[in-house]
Amino acid sequence: MFKIFITLQWKSFFRSSSMGKGLLLKSLMAFFAIYMLALLVFSGGTLYFVLKKISPDASPMWTLSQYLVYWVLAEVLFRYFMQKLPVMDIKPLLLQRIKKSSIAHYILARSGVSAYNLMALFFFVPFGIVLLYQGYPPLNIITWLFSILGIVLSVNYINFLINKSEKALIVIGSIIVLFFALDYFGLLMARDFFGPIFNGLFAYPGTVFIPLLLALSAYFINFKFLRNRISLDESLKAKSTEAKTSDLAWTRKFGDMAPFLQLDLRLIWRNKRTKSQVFISLLFVFYGLIFYTQEIYAQMYPMYAFLGIFMTGIFLTNFGQFIPAWDSAYYNMMMAQNIPLRKYLESKALLISVSVVVMFFLTIPYSYFGWDVLAINFATALYNLGVNIPVILFFGSLNKKRIELDKSPFGNMQGTSATQFLIILPVLGAPILLFTGLYFLVSLEAGVIALSLLGLLGLLFRDKLTALITEQYRIKKYGMIAGFKEKNS
Repeated sequence: MFKIFITLQWKSFFRSSSMGKGLLLKSLMAFFAIYMLALLVFSGGTLYFVLKKISPDASPMWTLSQYLVYWVLAEVLFRYFMQKLPVMDIKPLLLQRIKKSSIAHYILARSGVSAYNLMALFFFVPFGIVLLYQGYPPLNIITWLFSILGIVLSVNYINFLINKSEKALIVIGSIIVLFFALDYFGLLMARDFFGPIFNGLFAYPGTVFIPLLLALSAYFINFKFLRNRISLDESLKAKSTEAKTSDLAWTRKFGDMAPFLQLDLRLIWRNKRTKSQVFISLLFVFYGLIFYTQEIYAQMYPMYAFLGIFMTGIFLTNFGQFIPAWDSAYYNMMMAQNIPLRKYLESKALLISVSVVVMFFLTIPYSYFGWDVLAINFATALYNLGVNIPVILFFGSLNKKRIELDKSPFGNMQGTSATQFLIILPVLGAPILLFTGLYFLVSLEAGVIALSLLGLLGLLFRDKLTALITEQYRIKKYGMIAGFKEKNS
């Protein structure tokens, strides 16, 4: 049965309308994954010598055991935000003679071989191999590695149970803060308390059954939970939510664009993923404090150009790169109506333009670090308004992947394709390279003036650029509609 499930998902991937871009995206992700795994192998292989240098009088295994409790808590927190739980389109399968238990086992088994589990093994196995060369008992090392595997799988399946619970997130975060606070003030050294426990997994090989039994228990708890939830009735239950309305009357002054602006504003406010983009953008206003306050970055103007493009255009990038996929659930309905496509795109441009202006005003306090910072942020804001907004709208015509707005925003790669990686080059790379070249070859003022002029030219020719982009959307219209219909794209 597992072979059938794998075959079905394999066919789903290759028959997708966005298969080409999906393949390119997966190739890029595979490259970065190989790089990360190689880095983990190197880190694990050198960990023994690093720990030996830090604590020459203590065993590296003992030193590592003292900090494993923080690794476990960090692993839980990391997975909560980043790990995407394995899903499959099970509704058609429920109409066939397939046991619910087989479907549940397949979902859990897929999760067991996820990249998140491999990350820990690629780190700890090289460390174990070094221990072998250093004369540590092979039996203890092997059972300890199986214990680590048991802990990793336990965390993996526990994440299934707590992933949608905000209370669990608060509890985990509070425990981490509490442990660090107790350590910092010397009230209770968490590493001294948990160190002997984790070291016991190495010193006593028989204890390997404890984490393995914990992983097995977490597996069967999830199995029972999934098996009871796999039914057509469960998916057909109506969700009752409190309706919140707002007429957004102030948008009417924008004329024909008002309906689209109202739609976008309601979409942003009512959905998790879009709402998170707003909060993330506001948080990144403080990103400059990391660099402006450091002496090492003083007078490093190319870095300032990056900060200007990034901070004033963070919403432009985060929200704009998924236009029009945000509307994918009803995009085919919109395109079937007598809706002026140009007004639709102009409303998106207006919304992003407002965000750029707001973000620029929020960065004005950084002028405390010098008027050159304010000048660069102003020039990059103009560049974002005149150049990057048309660029981001143009690349939006290449989006064919559907976005489910009610999904969790954390670790959610839905709607991501090779387009999102290609956008980085013109949006971030081009202005930074231009500014850097002019700064080193001519002067700081030349770089600022060039970005400002390009931004003004983009605003001057906005109508012509919008006409060209609108035509591109008309050409790609039916391909986008077909792609948005695929829920597993």
